[in-house]
Amino acid sequence: MTAIDFLRWLHVIGATVLLGTGAGIAFFMFMANRTRDPALIAHTASVVVVADMVFTASAVIVQPISGVLLAQLIGWPLTQGWLMLSIALYVVTGLCWLPVVWIQIQLRNMARDAAKNRQPLPARYHKLYRVWFVLGIPAFLSVLAIIWLMLRKPVF
Repeated sequence: MTAIDFLRWLHVIGATVLLGTGAGIAFFMFMANRTRDPALIAHTASVVVVADMVFTASAVIVQPISGVLLAQLIGWPLTQGWLMLSIALYVVTGLCWLPVVWIQIQLRNMARDAAKNRQPLPARYHKLYRVWFVLGIPAFLSVLAIIWLMLRKPVF
């Protein structure tokens, strides 16, 4: 296996982890939120926070390193249109993901408190959940666009 083959494999695995973990987290949080059950939401959000820290954070680190090294080895200048757009979309994804991680921790903590005190979820929970949901849309669409750009490498 050449260095290019290894980096290409690593980069595809990283992209798959970002897309898969993001979709999985969104699905499980959405489904848990629909129940309005603070204990179930607290448990799900706890798992989601761990998944984001283990899987998403790892891929967030691997992607730019493997991508830059791969581009250098292949000879693609980072100023190529599709690469520049991919990098810009990666930044958009990160700008959405960072507050989402903080929000997930807040949602988990509020759900834990509500479950512990046998209270309904507070209004702040619902407001933050809506922000979490809305931030997920451009992040997810950006990852899809990046994968399309990686595969097509359009010239512009």
